[in-house]
Amino acid sequence: MKIREEILEMIRESTEVRRELARQLDVSDSSISRYIKENEENGEFTKAIAIKVISLKLNLPESLILES
Repeated sequence: MKIREEILEMIRESTEVRRELARQLDVSDSSISRYIKENEENGEFTKAIAIKVISLKLNLPESLILES
């Protein structure tokens, strides 16, 4: 599974979301930038904690975050 492109764009534009993802995943901001760019199948953003952060910070249901 991958993160939907429109969600990646929202993450890209939100310093708050990027900061919280970096904190929760225990990685640097440059790693977050790489994850956004690569959007790997079953990558770091598909981890449960990342989905939860994205959902809470963007006020979106978890079901809308991943590509179907």
